[in-house]
Amino acid sequence: MQLREADARDVFFLEQILLAAYNWSAERFTLDEIRADEMARRYLEGFPSLGDLGVLALIDGAPVGAVWGRALPAERAGYGFVDESTPELTLGVLPAARGRGVATSLLAAVIDAAGQRGLPGLSLSVEDGNTARRLYERAGFTMVGRVGNSDTMLLRLDRS
Repeated sequence: MQLREADARDVFFLEQILLAAYNWSAERFTLDEIRADEMARRYLEGFPSLGDLGVLALIDGAPVGAVWGRALPAERAGYGFVDESTPELTLGVLPAARGRGVATSLLAAVIDAAGQRGLPGLSLSVEDGNTARRLYERAGFTMVGRVGNSDTMLLRLDRS
């Protein structure tokens, strides 16, 4: 597996990963629904912009997973919004590549990138029942809020 920084040429693949993240438990959304949904679009429109970060995982040169963070303004807050200086993550791995440590590697890489940038933390939202919660907890994310059937989780980064 190889990791590389995500950039504008990856937006179509990030869209596929966003769909996979939305459909973590079953096929609940279509790509057309994701494209039409204002909340979903804020995770991709204009990526990457100042303050964004992201990492792609590739196997045999083909992308299989991605994680990216956007520091969204309060008036366009995402599901896992904590504050404007804390990027909110989206992470997903294509079904055929799951169970190979891809998500763990992606999360570690984006945490490292955030630390190198001196960011105060990273946040995300995770729905009840999503087994990815264990991955986030192992990485040090803790629950800081709840909206509906989802927890907002935060990883505070050491700035020393």
